[in-house]
Amino acid sequence: MDMSVTINHYVVLSSILFGLGIIGFVTRRNAIILFMSVELMLNSVNLMLVAFSRYRADMAGQAMVLFIYAVAAAEVAVGLAILISLFKHVRTVDINSFSLLSDN
Repeated sequence: MDMSVTINHYVVLSSILFGLGIIGFVTRRNAIILFMSVELMLNSVNLMLVAFSRYRADMAGQAMVLFIYAVAAAEVAVGLAILISLFKHVRTVDINSFSLLSDN
């Protein structure tokens, strides 16, 4: 019995991970959970890029993944710095409390 992993398995897994990321982003109000949900969505796209790159025997998708990881690392560094400074001011990571910082 042939139990090989096909491109369909990667597509299904990536879709499930992306869906979980969307659900986490829409339903949660904690800023840290929102960052983790965005990272989960980025990783699911990376999985899809690597799977299709491997399927087509083209390295362009895998090179794109390296750039996405670099941008994601910069996003996390800047996002966490902003989150820490907001936490020092408001004393919570609930995103509904951050709207109180506006001038209106």
